[in-house]
Amino acid sequence: MADFKTYDAVGNREDLTDIIYDISPTETPFMSTVGQSKAKATYHEWQTDSLADATDDNAAVEGADAVYPNLTPTTRVGNYTQIMQKTVQVSNTQDTVDKAGRVKETAYQLSKASSELKRDIEKTLLSDNIQVQGDSVTPRKLGGIQTWLTTNVVPGAAAAFDEPMLKKAVLDAYTAGGTPTMLLVSPKQKQVVSEFAGIAEQRYQAPSNSATTIIGAADVYLSDFGTLSVVPDRFLDDDVALVLDPTMFSVAYLRPFKQTELAKTGDSTKHQMLTELTLQVKNEASSAMINDLA
Repeated sequence: MADFKTYDAVGNREDLTDIIYDISPTETPFMSTVGQSKAKATYHEWQTDSLADATDDNAAVEGADAVYPNLTPTTRVGNYTQIMQKTVQVSNTQDTVDKAGRVKETAYQLSKASSELKRDIEKTLLSDNIQVQGDSVTPRKLGGIQTWLTTNVVPGAAAAFDEPMLKKAVLDAYTAGGTPTMLLVSPKQKQVVSEFAGIAEQRYQAPSNSATTIIGAADVYLSDFGTLSVVPDRFLDDDVALVLDPTMFSVAYLRPFKQTELAKTGDSTKHQMLTELTLQVKNEASSAMINDLA
């Protein structure tokens, strides 16, 4: 008699775990580090200023009349707000049927949409997108950080990121008056920084009964002008490295995150998750950018 095998059987229950595994990254280091502010119009503006160059020839003749120099006005700059959204539409049947890994499909999809929206914001803030005023058919767009950092730019010239480039960027930002505390890099460039001279060769001497640790990563860089936290960001382009003073940046919200259930037009539930924001760069000379890296 032939064996009756699972290949022949009808009615065996499927084996589907009640967990959904998703390793998509959701960390947003830049947005999580910089501050938040309030925008009050679709074109968010602020002012910058600087002191006159220091001189070693500030001397007046005894008894002379006061001399009045020409005063310089502040510089007015701004960035457009960008409407960013995610929408979810789930049939009522799908919300009702028995599912693995989630109870309600709508709640699960909204949770995904929230994470996706935050990822989109991080990538947009760190982009080289040029700001767009927009019109009735063209969406407004904010200018990404790479378009703002113009005073202190170190050209990589399509070469590999190295320590002299970083030192030059830190020096330029410091000379301009900045106090950068963060080096924001892509995962690829994070590994390059960890290979700077003296990093990979270090070892931590452990007791004889414990394992010896090889230090192959650099999470802090001690420069001549202060300490930089070396932070990887999955949403930053590989060809740039940003030397930042996080206090000089903020995400300005015209409309904070809001989830709205839209009007029903059939046998489904529709939701919109939306925010409107822009990037405020309080004074771009406080930071530096190394671009065109290999």
